Amino acid sequence: MRHEDRKLAVAAYKERKIVAGIYLLRCLVSGECWVGQAPDLSTIQNRVWFTLRHGGHRGQSLQVAWNAHGEDAFAFEEVERLDEKALEAGRERVMKARLAHWCVELGAEAV
Repeated sequence: MRHEDRKLAVAAYKERKIVAGIYLLRCLVSGECWVGQAPDLSTIQNRVWFTLRHGGHRGQSLQVAWNAHGEDAFAFEEVERLDEKALEAGRERVMKARLAHWCVELGAEAV
């Protein structure tokens, strides 16, 4: 990559819009579901898959299912995108409330 192209790519990355939200991990074999929250939905799947591949995910039941069924048995879905206006009332409080809502709604475990 040329130096100029790299500078443009870095600038574009820094200017991208970051969207917080709630995501779902579903085991297609067992039907189990896990719900999590992320400050940046565009990067969370890579982070979760990395920790699962290396056996270091903090969600014990998720890690057990991953080890038993493998990466191909899992699907990642965005459940809800939260805009900045929704988060003005207190980012952590809103994210926690939405996570709890989706856990109940989907019968999923929080990770």
